[in-house]
Amino acid sequence: MSVVSTPRPDAISPWSFAFLQRFVHERVGVVLDPGKEYLVQARLAQLIEREKLASVDELCARLSNGNRELEREVAEAMTTNETFFFRDIAPFEALKQEIIPELVRLRAGRKRIRVWSAAASTGQEAYSMAMLLLEAGPPGWSIEILGTDYTERVLARARSGRYSQLEVNRGLPAQLLVRHFERIGAEWQIREAVRAMVRFEQFDLRSEMRGFGPFDLVLCRNVLIYFDAETRINVLRRMVRTMEPDGYLLLGATENALNADLGLRSHTAGRTIFYRIRGSS
Repeated sequence: MSVVSTPRPDAISPWSFAFLQRFVHERVGVVLDPGKEYLVQARLAQLIEREKLASVDELCARLSNGNRELEREVAEAMTTNETFFFRDIAPFEALKQEIIPELVRLRAGRKRIRVWSAAASTGQEAYSMAMLLLEAGPPGWSIEILGTDYTERVLARARSGRYSQLEVNRGLPAQLLVRHFERIGAEWQIREAVRAMVRFEQFDLRSEMRGFGPFDLVLCRNVLIYFDAETRINVLRRMVRTMEPDGYLLLGATENALNADLGLRSHTAGRTIFYRIRGSS
């Protein structure tokens, strides 16, 4: 006797998944590979429940009819916002031991350092850099840190500078918590001296970067892996133009800037690879 399987009510139809693959790639540049239906369901579950929809299929049907606010919310829900303080500690050790001292030497004449934290999410990377520069940099310098992200919702949290106990437990050394945060109820508020060093703006990395920079250090970690090859190269090409000629670029551990002719060379500091413009000292 043959058994005919019945699709689960919440299963995503091939049409809906193909629709979302096109939609997400067009809106945020993210590639949804086959087999990621589970990810779609997880990311959109809260939105589907809030809208009182029966399934992802019903959500896609509503999207196909045009709804700008819903389009924005779906696009934001499908972006990855994983971050924590001093993530993958090795790059921050390299920054403290070698890169920041070198930038201080190079910028002694103007006493200013500018940093871009691309894909900043809820702000932990940008604030980690601010604390690091407060601790390791010379006093009296102008420190400017720009944090950008596609999703306005996470940027609002970044601007607030307020984090849960779980969030400060992830990567933040106890001495920095005591020095740079104050307890507000069940949460921790980063002090104004750190917040004043950082500003956050909404930005799509696929956009033109005119008016950005020049930056002494660009951090673009663990975001390019979600783009297709052409988008990665285009983002990096524009990003390099925002760098000072002797500045530094830091990518995620699995990301590589030497796969295309971008005029970069690798620079190893500690256990971390940075990139510099070829011909820089």
